[in-house]
Amino acid sequence: MRALTLVADRKLELIEVPAPPPPPAGEVQMRVRAIGLNHLDVWGWRGMAFAKRKLPLVVGVEAAGEIAAVGEGVTTFKPGDRVVAYGGVTCGMCKACRDGRDNLCENVAGVMGFHADGFARDLVNLRARLVIPVPDGVSLRDATCAPVAFGTVQHMLFDNAALQSGESILVQAGGSGIGTTAIKMAKAIGATVFTTVGDDEKVEKARALGADHAINYRTERFETVVRKLTAKKGVDVAFEHVGPDTFNGSLLCLKRGGRLVTCGSTSGQSTQINLFQLYLQQYRIFGSFGCTIRNVHESLAKMAAGLTPVIDTEVPLAEFASGLARLEGRKVFGKIIVTF
Repeated sequence: MRALTLVADRKLELIEVPAPPPPPAGEVQMRVRAIGLNHLDVWGWRGMAFAKRKLPLVVGVEAAGEIAAVGEGVTTFKPGDRVVAYGGVTCGMCKACRDGRDNLCENVAGVMGFHADGFARDLVNLRARLVIPVPDGVSLRDATCAPVAFGTVQHMLFDNAALQSGESILVQAGGSGIGTTAIKMAKAIGATVFTTVGDDEKVEKARALGADHAINYRTERFETVVRKLTAKKGVDVAFEHVGPDTFNGSLLCLKRGGRLVTCGSTSGQSTQINLFQLYLQQYRIFGSFGCTIRNVHESLAKMAAGLTPVIDTEVPLAEFASGLARLEGRKVFGKIIVTF
């Protein structure tokens, strides 16, 4: 079968490898049909892994496909079922896993496609508990976005920031995969959405998605615009994933007691904050990584109800690297899907 492997920093090779054996007890074999690209893929491609890993490494952190075979004792799936996969290699036994807080697993072995072999291959064996069924009416292309893009936003907005109807939110980098998702999810519950984007074309696209206020951060200071439009009160929630370039500006956009939730740092890993401002304004800052399996189910349910992802482009597996370069260059509006 085919497997797309990272052999060195920024060097991918599409090779032929032996197909996996039939799935053992408690596992299923998934035939991969599509992969969603994320910044984790870009970081891994650059060589920015957060833990030791061995190359070559099969890439791809987010995928959808069909069940090809089931192992002994698996009764929840049958061949042909459409599914997505949870990419965290969790133990399923620690207290966090038992409590449904999968992304806080005490014995996690890493993220597939980043620390361990990922989904950019025709077939992969997975523990059945890490596979989630795709509802009828949801395309595999859209479902591909559930495990990372949709799940991450669902966890950030509702588990951590507890966004409510009638509140206001600033979504940084609203043209990204998770940015477009955050706009749509926030609008769906009746929040007022401010967002930042990098050019005027994306301003119009963000407004078309439902953003109430879209700000071109290259031509305007988003902090000034948000403060002005909120009569200097600020927003209830700031949705961060850019990092040093916007983090302190996001804090300045919060009202007293506001909440900042962050899942990424694409512009760097370190920043400084004003502690006096932090406690005087009584900000609450939430770090958020990935999502839980419950969040993936919730995301797929939202897709089935009509809240679908924004797709930027689709590329074949052989053009995986060109998709990464497009994502790295911030040329996207929505998700890039890799098809098989």
